Amino acid sequence: MNFIKEFRQFIAQGNVVELAVAVIIGAAFGSIVSSMVDDIITPILLNPALKAANVKEIESLSWGAIKYGNFLSAVIKFIITSVVLFLIVKAMNSIIKKEEANTPAGPSTEQLLEEIRDLLKKQDN
Repeated sequence: MNFIKEFRQFIAQGNVVELAVAVIIGAAFGSIVSSMVDDIITPILLNPALKAANVKEIESLSWGAIKYGNFLSAVIKFIITSVVLFLIVKAMNSIIKKEEANTPAGPSTEQLLEEIRDLLKKQDN
């Protein structure tokens, strides 16, 4: 039981969550960039129509086709991943806020300073 509590505290730390989100979003965005280069930019630069004599030869060169579908698929995957991560982080934040609301509040900084002042006054007398 203690392990679970410690693990929840570790996961709830902002740095861990931010790092995890950054890695996942970075990987998803990397797939968009790769798809743009592989499926759109490269076929435009290496236009097979310049090398092929007729339409049948162009169709046979699959690397020469601009694949908008692959690119749109990567964009849609990125959006879905981002939305799911947003919902997970939002749920986690609400759980953390509920736990913080349930924990009793300790004395404020001002109260602690007043207690220290009073203790120091008692020592002087």
